[in-house]
Amino acid sequence: MVFCKIFYISIKNINTNSLTVNKIDENNKSNSNFSYYLAGLIEGDGSIHIPKTERSIKGKINYPSITIVFHLKDLPLALIIQKTIGQGSLSKVKNSNAYVLTINSNEGLIFITNLINGKMRTPKMYVLHNLIDWLNNKNLNLNITKKGIDNTPLITNAWLSGIIESDGHFSVRTSLGSRYIKLECKMELTQKQKDKNDRSNLTFLEEIASLLLTTVKSFRVETKYPQYRVRTTSLKGNIVLENYLLNYPLFGTKYLDLLDWLKVLNFFKLDQHMSNVQQISDIKSNMNDKRTIFILDHLKNFYKLNE
Repeated sequence: MVFCKIFYISIKNINTNSLTVNKIDENNKSNSNFSYYLAGLIEGDGSIHIPKTERSIKGKINYPSITIVFHLKDLPLALIIQKTIGQGSLSKVKNSNAYVLTINSNEGLIFITNLINGKMRTPKMYVLHNLIDWLNNKNLNLNITKKGIDNTPLITNAWLSGIIESDGHFSVRTSLGSRYIKLECKMELTQKQKDKNDRSNLTFLEEIASLLLTTVKSFRVETKYPQYRVRTTSLKGNIVLENYLLNYPLFGTKYLDLLDWLKVLNFFKLDQHMSNVQQISDIKSNMNDKRTIFILDHLKNFYKLNE
């Protein structure tokens, strides 16, 4: 059994600098950007379930649900999302370092559906359409229109930050033991090649890859669930991502990994990475799974739904 010990620290006045992602304006706090962010989050670590039968074998009524899974360390993010939407229950997943936010009330399902309808980019959109059919059938005065795939430019909304929050990974590579020192700074996003309904995930990943000036690669192709991976491979691509996340921030603990990643990226931008190998190695040693102390004051900037 793996135990996860996490220390949260709140500091009211953070010393910000050019590397701090805190460029948030009133437009970013609008319903629209929260909706895009939420859609990306659900398409990454969320699921939409529609029951096949109205009642269970025991006669209990079956209800659809929308769920989002959060790692234990992102419990504060889960709580603030629950508070923002004013819907759902949050519970610990048994024998796991995870929490799940579940929305299954009629009111909550209608609310979330209206928020993310038309803002999805993955095959999960078709499952949302099934949910819309269920809601329309169960609510005689309801007539939610099923909207298609969102084709707006990725750079114009917070959808990509939502899916990076779910499935993105910021990494720093320091190969110090070999004959030639190799340093890398990259972000990668992985997805199954096909969903359970045999629909491909390639199209939306190609859009992300195009924005980040890279390509989609196949891997684990010999396994039961082959995957696609988008990985930044150039300084220009990393800078595109940096600029995007300045406008559409992350809010979970991955935000802290981003800040460290940006410190390393800054060495590359100044062409000073080879002369700062030890400092880069030190930064890497406290990122991702090696981080145990979390300063989460950035959550005060989380999206607020308009009244």
